[in-house]
Amino acid sequence: MTMNLPHVSHPAEALILARIAPAVLERARQVRLMAFDVDGVLTDGRLWYGEHGEVAKGFNALDGHGLRLMKESGVAVALVTGREGPIVARRAAELGIALVHQGVRDKAAAVAALAQENGCALSEVGYMGDDIIDLAALQRVGFAASVPNAPPYVSQVAHWVSSLPGGSGAVRECCDVILASQGKLGAFFNPAAMRMSGAIQ
Repeated sequence: MTMNLPHVSHPAEALILARIAPAVLERARQVRLMAFDVDGVLTDGRLWYGEHGEVAKGFNALDGHGLRLMKESGVAVALVTGREGPIVARRAAELGIALVHQGVRDKAAAVAALAQENGCALSEVGYMGDDIIDLAALQRVGFAASVPNAPPYVSQVAHWVSSLPGGSGAVRECCDVILASQGKLGAFFNPAAMRMSGAIQ
Protein backbone atom coordinates (compact mmCIF):
# COMPACT_ATOMS: atom_id res chain seq x y z
CA MET A 1 0.00 0.00 0.00
CA THR A 2 1.31 3.48 -0.87
CA MET A 3 1.44 5.81 2.12
CA ASN A 4 0.20 9.33 1.37
CA LEU A 5 2.33 11.07 3.97
CA PRO A 6 2.85 14.84 4.07
CA HIS A 7 5.66 16.90 2.66
CA VAL A 8 8.16 17.51 5.46
CA SER A 9 8.12 21.23 6.25
CA HIS A 10 10.74 21.34 9.02
CA PRO A 11 13.70 19.20 10.17
CA ALA A 12 11.87 18.49 13.44
CA GLU A 13 9.14 16.74 11.48
CA ALA A 14 11.72 14.67 9.62
CA LEU A 15 13.27 13.63 12.93
CA ILE A 16 9.92 12.41 14.25
CA LEU A 17 8.77 10.76 11.04
CA ALA A 18 12.03 8.83 10.68
CA ARG A 19 11.43 7.05 13.99
CA ILE A 20 7.87 5.87 13.32
CA ALA A 21 6.71 3.00 11.12
CA PRO A 22 4.92 4.24 7.97
CA ALA A 23 1.76 2.26 8.83
CA VAL A 24 1.56 3.98 12.22
CA LEU A 25 2.11 7.39 10.66
CA GLU A 26 -0.70 6.69 8.22
CA ARG A 27 -3.01 6.01 11.19
CA ALA A 28 -1.86 9.19 12.94
CA ARG A 29 -2.38 11.16 9.73
CA GLN A 30 -6.10 10.30 9.81
CA VAL A 31 -6.69 11.65 13.35
CA ARG A 32 -9.23 14.46 13.57
CA LEU A 33 -10.15 13.87 17.23
CA MET A 34 -7.67 12.73 19.88
CA ALA A 35 -8.87 11.65 23.32
CA PHE A 36 -6.64 11.16 26.35
CA ASP A 37 -6.97 9.37 29.65
CA VAL A 38 -5.78 11.52 32.55
CA ASP A 39 -4.29 9.50 35.43
CA GLY A 40 -1.17 7.71 34.23
CA VAL A 41 -1.18 9.51 30.86
CA LEU A 42 -1.44 13.25 31.52
CA THR A 43 -0.14 12.57 35.04
CA ASP A 44 2.26 10.02 36.50
CA GLY A 45 -0.69 8.23 38.08
CA ARG A 46 0.02 9.27 41.65
CA LEU A 47 -2.92 10.69 43.62
CA TRP A 48 -2.18 13.26 46.31
CA TYR A 49 -4.62 13.35 49.22
CA GLY A 50 -5.23 15.74 52.08
CA GLU A 51 -7.61 15.31 54.99
CA HIS A 52 -10.54 16.31 52.78
CA GLY A 53 -9.72 14.07 49.81
CA GLU A 54 -7.77 14.47 46.58
CA VAL A 55 -5.93 17.78 46.55
CA ALA A 56 -3.40 17.63 43.73
CA LYS A 57 -2.31 16.07 40.44
CA GLY A 58 0.94 16.84 38.67
CA PHE A 59 0.61 17.97 35.04
CA ASN A 60 3.43 18.56 32.58
CA ALA A 61 3.71 21.93 30.83
CA LEU A 62 5.12 20.29 27.69
CA ASP A 63 2.03 18.11 27.47
CA GLY A 64 -0.20 21.12 27.92
CA HIS A 65 1.48 23.04 25.13
CA GLY A 66 1.27 20.02 22.85
CA LEU A 67 -2.47 19.85 23.43
CA ARG A 68 -2.77 23.56 22.64
CA LEU A 69 -0.83 23.07 19.39
CA MET A 70 -3.15 20.21 18.43
CA LYS A 71 -6.23 22.34 18.97
CA GLU A 72 -4.73 25.25 17.03
CA SER A 73 -3.99 22.85 14.18
CA GLY A 74 -7.63 21.82 13.93
CA VAL A 75 -7.40 18.48 15.74
CA ALA A 76 -10.11 18.22 18.40
CA VAL A 77 -8.87 17.22 21.86
CA ALA A 78 -10.87 15.39 24.54
CA LEU A 79 -10.19 14.11 28.04
CA VAL A 80 -11.87 10.87 29.11
CA THR A 81 -11.18 9.77 32.67
CA GLY A 82 -12.57 7.20 35.07
CA ARG A 83 -12.06 9.47 38.05
CA GLU A 84 -13.96 12.67 38.76
CA GLY A 85 -12.94 15.91 40.40
CA PRO A 86 -12.42 19.65 40.00
CA ILE A 87 -8.68 19.37 39.28
CA VAL A 88 -9.22 17.85 35.82
CA ALA A 89 -11.92 20.40 35.01
CA ARG A 90 -9.59 23.23 35.98
CA ARG A 91 -6.70 21.90 33.90
CA ALA A 92 -8.99 21.40 30.91
CA ALA A 93 -10.29 24.96 31.26
CA GLU A 94 -6.71 26.31 31.32
CA LEU A 95 -6.01 24.50 28.05
CA GLY A 96 -9.31 25.46 26.43
CA ILE A 97 -10.47 21.84 26.23
CA ALA A 98 -14.26 21.70 26.24
CA LEU A 99 -14.63 17.96 25.56
CA VAL A 100 -14.18 16.60 29.09
CA HIS A 101 -15.81 13.38 30.28
CA GLN A 102 -15.20 12.42 33.91
CA GLY A 103 -16.39 9.44 35.94
CA VAL A 104 -16.47 7.29 32.79
CA ARG A 105 -16.49 3.50 33.19
CA ASP A 106 -17.22 2.58 29.56
CA LYS A 107 -14.56 4.51 27.70
CA ALA A 108 -15.21 2.80 24.38
CA ALA A 109 -18.79 4.07 24.45
CA ALA A 110 -17.61 7.54 25.47
CA VAL A 111 -15.11 7.68 22.61
CA ALA A 112 -17.71 6.45 20.13
CA ALA A 113 -20.11 9.15 21.32
CA LEU A 114 -17.41 11.81 20.97
CA ALA A 115 -16.74 10.63 17.43
CA GLN A 116 -20.40 10.87 16.49
CA GLU A 117 -20.84 14.27 18.12
CA ASN A 118 -17.83 15.64 16.26
CA GLY A 119 -18.66 14.10 12.90
CA CYS A 120 -15.73 11.67 12.88
CA ALA A 121 -15.46 8.05 11.88
CA LEU A 122 -13.73 5.90 14.50
CA SER A 123 -10.86 5.51 12.03
CA GLU A 124 -10.34 9.28 12.45
CA VAL A 125 -10.24 9.07 16.24
CA GLY A 126 -7.22 8.44 18.44
CA TYR A 127 -7.11 7.45 22.09
CA MET A 128 -4.23 7.30 24.57
CA GLY A 129 -4.63 5.15 27.68
CA ASP A 130 -2.67 3.06 30.13
CA ASP A 131 -4.89 0.58 31.98
CA ILE A 132 -7.50 -2.18 31.66
CA ILE A 133 -10.34 0.34 31.61
CA ASP A 134 -8.80 1.81 28.44
CA LEU A 135 -8.48 -1.45 26.49
CA ALA A 136 -11.87 -1.42 24.75
CA ALA A 137 -11.39 2.18 23.60
CA LEU A 138 -7.87 1.45 22.36
CA GLN A 139 -9.19 -1.49 20.34
CA ARG A 140 -11.91 0.59 18.64
CA VAL A 141 -10.06 3.67 17.44
CA GLY A 142 -7.95 4.22 14.36
CA PHE A 143 -4.89 5.38 16.31
CA ALA A 144 -4.26 3.73 19.69
CA ALA A 145 -1.47 5.13 21.87
CA SER A 146 -0.07 4.16 25.25
CA VAL A 147 2.84 4.77 27.62
CA PRO A 148 5.84 2.56 28.46
CA ASN A 149 4.82 2.22 32.11
CA ALA A 150 1.44 0.72 31.19
CA PRO A 151 0.94 -3.00 31.85
CA PRO A 152 2.19 -4.99 28.83
CA TYR A 153 -1.26 -6.35 28.05
CA VAL A 154 -2.34 -2.73 27.51
CA SER A 155 0.68 -1.38 25.65
CA GLN A 156 0.73 -4.35 23.25
CA VAL A 157 -2.70 -3.31 21.99
CA ALA A 158 -1.43 0.15 21.04
CA HIS A 159 -0.27 1.11 17.57
CA TRP A 160 2.26 3.49 19.14
CA VAL A 161 3.89 3.71 22.60
CA SER A 162 5.66 6.84 23.80
CA SER A 163 9.28 6.70 24.92
CA LEU A 164 8.50 8.90 27.93
CA PRO A 165 6.26 7.78 30.80
CA GLY A 166 2.88 9.25 31.61
CA GLY A 167 3.06 12.70 33.18
CA SER A 168 6.60 13.23 31.87
CA GLY A 169 6.03 14.32 28.27
CA ALA A 170 4.29 11.24 26.84
CA VAL A 171 1.31 13.29 25.67
CA ARG A 172 3.58 15.87 24.02
CA GLU A 173 5.32 13.06 22.14
CA CYS A 174 1.93 11.83 20.95
CA CYS A 175 0.87 15.31 19.86
CA ASP A 176 4.12 15.80 17.97
CA VAL A 177 3.70 12.47 16.15
CA ILE A 178 0.17 13.38 15.05
CA LEU A 179 1.10 16.90 13.98
CA ALA A 180 4.24 15.77 12.14
CA SER A 181 2.33 13.00 10.35
CA GLN A 182 -0.15 15.62 9.13
CA GLY A 183 2.54 18.11 8.11
CA LYS A 184 1.35 20.64 10.71
CA LEU A 185 4.19 20.71 13.24
CA GLY A 186 6.67 22.66 11.14
CA ALA A 187 4.43 25.72 11.02
CA PHE A 188 4.86 26.27 14.75
CA PHE A 189 8.59 26.92 14.34
CA ASN A 190 7.68 30.21 12.68
CA PRO A 191 8.19 32.99 15.30
CA ALA A 192 4.82 34.53 14.45
CA ALA A 193 3.07 31.20 14.99
CA MET A 194 4.80 30.79 18.35
CA ARG A 195 3.47 34.16 19.46
CA MET A 196 -0.03 33.13 18.40
CA SER A 197 0.15 29.89 20.37
CA GLY A 198 0.21 31.83 23.63
CA ALA A 199 1.77 31.03 26.97
CA ILE A 200 3.25 27.64 27.70
CA GLN A 201 0.60 25.64 29.52
